Amino acid sequence: MTPVEFGDFLKAIQAAAPQTSGVQLNVELSDALHMASACAAQAIACGAAGVKTTVNPMGIASLEDFAAFLKARGADLGLEAGARFTELTRTVRQLEWMLSPKKESAVIQTADTGAMANICLDINDPIGEVIKVVNQLGYDLSEEDNARVYEAFKRVAEKKSFVGTKELEAIVASSALQVPSTYHLDSYVINSGNIITATANVSLEKDGRKMRGMSIGDGPIDAAFLAIEQIIGHHYELDDFQIQSITEGREAMGSALVKLRSGGRLYSGNGISTDIIGASIRAYINALNKIVYEEG
Repeated sequence: MTPVEFGDFLKAIQAAAPQTSGVQLNVELSDALHMASACAAQAIACGAAGVKTTVNPMGIASLEDFAAFLKARGADLGLEAGARFTELTRTVRQLEWMLSPKKESAVIQTADTGAMANICLDINDPIGEVIKVVNQLGYDLSEEDNARVYEAFKRVAEKKSFVGTKELEAIVASSALQVPSTYHLDSYVINSGNIITATANVSLEKDGRKMRGMSIGDGPIDAAFLAIEQIIGHHYELDDFQIQSITEGREAMGSALVKLRSGGRLYSGNGISTDIIGASIRAYINALNKIVYEEG
């Protein structure tokens, strides 16, 4: 059925059922015509109490697609999912890996509990396979950016036996959508400790003008991001945040990856510093500049 036909079908069922019967209407949707998500939206709008979904392609509505619909438009229908969407996506990836008959050549599991199954790519993988994985990570890039990412991937893959999720995320952040910087980091002061509330004082420069923001937060990085939001006057959804050491020792360099979501698209930025808070701030600003340029 088309979504409109399905809506009429549900209304007919509801009209035939006594309002006091206590019967709950749930639906299972075929995706044979690639309309399951649209029909699910129509079902919810028509008062359905539940939608059956799956993580393994079995011809019915996809859990991930339905969750994406709730995230983007649920509020318009008065619905609140209460789901941690980033963790949901990672869990779905792990389940897909477990259910895949070709899992031994496609991905490996990471040792970190709850982490996304690590994707394994090598120098022999064509651009189509690499970009497919980039899309699975949530990025929607132009053909030009896809080409940049693939060229950077090949340079990395020549030196490594395989390229995993973290490396690919860093490649996207550093290679895709390189734009002129609208905002520049001028300075930051962070106060944090186990007996005080974390505060951040951040100064950004835009068009030669310095702007300052101050905020408290749940930790120094949260406070810094809130201070930046105060400066720009806008809140962007923080889709993901990762930090890792890229050198060893007490003076190790830290790398931060920030993924911001705006208008349904994902923008990533990275920052490197011996100060992981500074790296995180730079990564946020890097992603922010991409959004500002794109929405120009």
